[in-house]
Amino acid sequence: MRLVASDMDGTVVGNDGRMSERTIRAFRACAESGVDVVFVTGRPPRWLQPLKDQLGHTGTVICSNGALTYDLEGECVLEATLLDPEDIYAARDIIRGLFPAATFAAETVSGFKVETGFADEATSELLGGITAQPFEESLPGEQIVKFLAREKDISPDAFLAAVRPAVAHLVSTTHSAPTVALLEMAVPEINKSVTLARYAAERGIDAADVVAFGDMPNDIQMLDWAGSGYAMASGHPDALAAANLVAPPFDEDGVAQVLEERLAALRTA
Repeated sequence: MRLVASDMDGTVVGNDGRMSERTIRAFRACAESGVDVVFVTGRPPRWLQPLKDQLGHTGTVICSNGALTYDLEGECVLEATLLDPEDIYAARDIIRGLFPAATFAAETVSGFKVETGFADEATSELLGGITAQPFEESLPGEQIVKFLAREKDISPDAFLAAVRPAVAHLVSTTHSAPTVALLEMAVPEINKSVTLARYAAERGIDAADVVAFGDMPNDIQMLDWAGSGYAMASGHPDALAAANLVAPPFDEDGVAQVLEERLAALRTA
């Protein structure tokens, strides 16, 4: 175990935005033992507070499902793989053809852009007063890392199954919300595993020495790539099918349990 790569939400961060003390201790123990720790998340840089405020993490974070890497200590973007606005417009038109009531947003290096209808009472507070505008007005000049589509009257899995093949020539598509039909799209062939593999290679770490944790479809490629890919027992069935190992559920501090056992084995060795 030379590198630990962990998803955040549903894996080590709960719905309340908190990490457990046991999980914090386990990650700190890894760092103290010389094991590299990197977080690999669908979150944008502005939503990384649990890592900095609770864990005191200051390293690189792979954000936006692999489309962006961020230096948490320096608070700066290290690298971004950008979407072409024309591909976003085309994908939006295709999705609207399938789901006329779908609404859209785009994550950029500098912030968040939404079109009319994307926000509701449950999300408006998170958006912080962002004004809805057509993409043709809000996206020119922006560096776009993630495109999002939302539909209220369908399950997340069904929405993904219908949209992914229809837009595959324009964007890669996944989802990470257990109950909200919210699709996350990036440049084709970009996902968590691609950027994590590059991060590991730059440090001379083989996939066999990587221990990864995740719980949702956007973690599938990462869990499959890592030598030890742990899906959370409380996770999505597709993540469990992709992983070669299973960690105890989130509410039992599953990641911490695995790390404690592996660190004990390293010390014994």
